[in-house]
Amino acid sequence: DNDHSFLSQLQSSFYSYRNSSYLNNGSKSDDPYYDRYVYDTQYSWNNHINSCIDSYLHSQIRIDSYILSDSVNYSDSYIYSFVCGESGNSSESESSSIRTSTNGSDLTIRESSNDLDATQKYRHLWVQCENCYGLNYKKFFKSKMNICEQCGYHLKMSSSDRIELSIDPGTWDPMDEDMISLDPIEFHSEEELYKDRIDSYQRKTGLTEAVQTGIGQLNGIPIAIGVMDFQFLGGSMGSVVGEKITRLIEYATNKFLPLIIVCASGGARMQEGSLSLMQMAKISSALYDYQSNKKLFYVSILTSPTTGGV
Repeated sequence: DNDHSFLSQLQSSFYSYRNSSYLNNGSKSDDPYYDRYVYDTQYSWNNHINSCIDSYLHSQIRIDSYILSDSVNYSDSYIYSFVCGESGNSSESESSSIRTSTNGSDLTIRESSNDLDATQKYRHLWVQCENCYGLNYKKFFKSKMNICEQCGYHLKMSSSDRIELSIDPGTWDPMDEDMISLDPIEFHSEEELYKDRIDSYQRKTGLTEAVQTGIGQLNGIPIAIGVMDFQFLGGSMGSVVGEKITRLIEYATNKFLPLIIVCASGGARMQEGSLSLMQMAKISSALYDYQSNKKLFYVSILTSPTTGGV
């Protein structure tokens, strides 16, 4: 049937690639130990490649009924086209060479340029673990709450992913999305202007600032929530971040809502000088009224990375 033929073709493609030669000898040396060195090097290299491919085949791709049932057409799937298409034609492409020198002799390790292009092309399908460097299939990685299936390490989350995980679907109502940072002290930098850095991070993350604030429901209970994002200038707190959090606290105070703030920050934003330091006092004052005067429920969640600056 189709499932069996697909798996057979996938397996044969990998094993034919695995059994191919990875080392091409350059000019031979008169050194009597040269042949032994080449043999040991080639043996170690082949063992390493075999181990990587076995791990990739059995642990990373996870070709099981779950993936097969989700693929309507195998020839259109990413994995099928990568293994049976890109890798199968790699022998026809031009190869780049990496040379290493030992005892006056060159050993040439040939790598297919098509393989490098394919790796970049399908990079968006995988997430590499920061702890064990294993690859996690992104389609399943998000449903596992960013936990590495190889070692159980908890990887960092973006603010959008954390909001999606925490809030009931369809209940998120963001606040103050149009607030953006200016350059109040005209911060001087030889590398890049502060305004240009803000624009760069806005394009990179899709956020306007280092925190997202809004209203949502948690198991049907209305709450106010603010989530900081370390990907935006290290989650640093400038005037806009402080103002958005303060407005969120004041809104929760007036509406008598539970408040959750998820922190992921490196501290005050140095590009805004003392104005960024003032935000802590402003937020603390609003929180004092929320907790001490109104006696409302507040939860502060410290996530990685959070330093002592916030």
